[in-house]
Amino acid sequence: MAGGGPIPVIDLEDFPGQSKKLLEACEEWGCFRIINHKIPDKLMLDMKTVVRSLLDRPIEIKRRNTDVIAGSGYVPPTKGNPLYEALGCYDFGSSGAVEAFCTQMDASPQQREIIKEYSHASYELLMEMARKLGESIGLGFDLAKGWPCLLRLNKYNFTEETVGSTGLQIHTDTGFLTILQQDDCVGGLEVIDKTSGEIVAVDSSPGSLLVNLGDIATAWSNGKFFNVKHRVQCKETKTRVSIVLFLLGPKEPLETPPEFVDSNHPRLYAPIIYEEFRELRLSTGLRAGEALELMCLKPDN
Repeated sequence: MAGGGPIPVIDLEDFPGQSKKLLEACEEWGCFRIINHKIPDKLMLDMKTVVRSLLDRPIEIKRRNTDVIAGSGYVPPTKGNPLYEALGCYDFGSSGAVEAFCTQMDASPQQREIIKEYSHASYELLMEMARKLGESIGLGFDLAKGWPCLLRLNKYNFTEETVGSTGLQIHTDTGFLTILQQDDCVGGLEVIDKTSGEIVAVDSSPGSLLVNLGDIATAWSNGKFFNVKHRVQCKETKTRVSIVLFLLGPKEPLETPPEFVDSNHPRLYAPIIYEEFRELRLSTGLRAGEALELMCLKPDN
C-alpha cells in the first residue's frame, strides 16, 4: 500500500460500503487512513505553513496559550519529551475559541482566515467520522453531538544529535478518536500492532489523514475497539510538524451502549466522565492505556 504500510485505508465516499471494513479496522488496528475526506489539499498545506510560523513565535507569546482543561494549551519541551512542543485550541468547533486562540498567538489576518477555515473543515470531518462509526454499528442517534474537541499543533525539534531518540513516548490518546495530518516530508510515527506487539512505521501518504482510536473509544465499545499505542521517533535531522484533531468525550458520564453488551460480553467499565479520566491519566502517569484498568467494574457488578 503506497506510502501507508499495512494500515487499513477507508474511503469516506464509499459508505455504507466501507462500514464492515471500518469496524474491522477499529477492532484489529485501532487506526486507519482515510481518503476522499473534504479538507482541500491547499488548505492542509496552508495550515501547515501557519503552524510552523506559530510554533516559531517567541516563548512569551506561546505561553499565552493557556490551558482550558488540563494539558490543552501550550506544551513546552519536558524531561520525558525534550524534543516536542505543542500549541492547543480547546473547543475549536466554537468560533469564539478559535478567535481567542488567534488573538493569543498574534495571528495575522491571513493566518486567522486559514486557521478559521481549517478549524471549521476539520471539526466537520470529526463529526462525520463519528457519525459514520455510529451508523456502522447501527446506532440511531448522532454519536458525538456536543462533545468537546481539541486542535493540537505539534512541533518536533529534531537535530543531528537526536537521531535515534524518541520524539514522543509511547502512549494512547485519552479521547474517543483522533484525526492526524502527518508531516509529508518527515516521518517517525510508529504504532504497536495489536496482535504481534511489533512496532509498525506509519509513513505519510500525502492528501490522506490518519485516524487513531483512544481510551474513551475502548471503554465506550466495551473493549471491542482497540486504543492503539503509538509514538514518534527521530529518524532524520529535520523539524517535524503535525496537526492533530481530538474528539474527546462528553461532559456527562459516558456509558457503553447496549449494542456492545450481552450475556457473553458483560459491561466492563464504569461510566466515565472524560475530564475526570483525563485528570486521572495525568495524575497517575498511566499514559499507555493502563488508566482504563482503574475504570473496570468488579465481576459482581
